[in-house]
Amino acid sequence: MKKALFLTALLAAAGAAQAQSGTYAIDPTHTQVFFEAKHFGTSTNRGRWDKKEGTVTLDKAAKTGKVELTLDMSSISTGIGPFDGHLKGNDFFAVEQFPTAKFVGDKFVFNGDKVASVSGMLTLRDKTNPVTLTATSFNCYEQPRLKREVCGGDFETTIQRSQWGVSYGVPAIPDAVRLLIQVEAIKQP
Repeated sequence: MKKALFLTALLAAAGAAQAQSGTYAIDPTHTQVFFEAKHFGTSTNRGRWDKKEGTVTLDKAAKTGKVELTLDMSSISTGIGPFDGHLKGNDFFAVEQFPTAKFVGDKFVFNGDKVASVSGMLTLRDKTNPVTLTATSFNCYEQPRLKREVCGGDFETTIQRSQWGVSYGVPAIPDAVRLLIQVEAIKQP
């Protein structure tokens, strides 16, 4: 009888741990990737990428995960057509030659049950360098319309663009670029 109770408890614990783990699809309608960069040390230029896709694997019980986020670099938008064209050209992102950028993060740090940071590798212009995204907020909730869990938050980091071969105008145009990522991902059945 004790063995049966122990086995039942073990299976229940395994089921609870399984419920904490899942694969989530990035929701493009609630996910944005913005950049901020100083223009000759004066005003701040801002823009975003409108097309993105990816997945998140999250195990809250084990405090592990993996995120893959791909940006369509041709979807960059600052609201100023000629500036967008310059950013798409060879001085900056060379989107004809390098149409996507990709972040793959597999080192999650938790603060309690909340994701505090995700470290991984950012590939841009065919160069790959480490990046850590720091969470300024993180939460999971039951989406009432979809009846599925959604997890997400706000993340940020500052990179030195020259590490990826985007060195046009440095140092007059500062090397530092701030990235702000707002992300929500929907748990898949």
